[in-house]
Amino acid sequence: MRVLVVEDDDGVADAVLEALTAHGHTAVRAARAAEVWGNAHDADVVLLDLGLPDADGLDVLRRLRRITSTPVLVLTARDTERDVVRGLRLGADDYVVKPVRLRELLARMEAVARRARAGRSADDAPADVVEIEDLHIDLGARRATVGGNEITLTVKEFEILAALARRPGAAVSRQQLLDEVWGDAYLAVSRSLDVHLAALRAKLGRPGLLTTIRGFGFRLGG
Repeated sequence: MRVLVVEDDDGVADAVLEALTAHGHTAVRAARAAEVWGNAHDADVVLLDLGLPDADGLDVLRRLRRITSTPVLVLTARDTERDVVRGLRLGADDYVVKPVRLRELLARMEAVARRARAGRSADDAPADVVEIEDLHIDLGARRATVGGNEITLTVKEFEILAALARRPGAAVSRQQLLDEVWGDAYLAVSRSLDVHLAALRAKLGRPGLLTTIRGFGFRLGG
């Protein structure tokens, strides 16, 4: 598995990274919250410390749950019942209090990943392909066709299209789209989204298929 280890303590991070690598996993470390957003989408599991130097870990957890369904295992020294309950209610898949034995941590991490895989049932498989009118989007192959003809999209154009296609007919906020495509809406240049959307609309050639919801965001289809 690809594991994102969000941990500011060098000693703890080194031990966890070494254990993960020894067990065949690929591990990437983020020492600060600002380093999470560029790596979260590529991870199969996120190990999240709550005591980060630049943000509260619970705020990071809340935002992760807005932009990805990747399993998150909280690994922290905060052991009060209130913190545990808050972490689980905000969407943590498990909550482990430090110090923790590495074998237990690995077992819990593998358990949350296993549950996440089990949750992706065969019924969900068609979601990899989205069809709206004569627009056909293969999310896995990163291809899109209109009227049977493939359209050439840049990486960002396809990521915008995919983010909207995962919620066909639903309103997607501008903030959420920036978070998902750029990783951090506060760092992304908002004007870039408008430029890419304009290019995407032109390539789709289907007026009204991708609509702007004034003051909120965008909708694909519906």
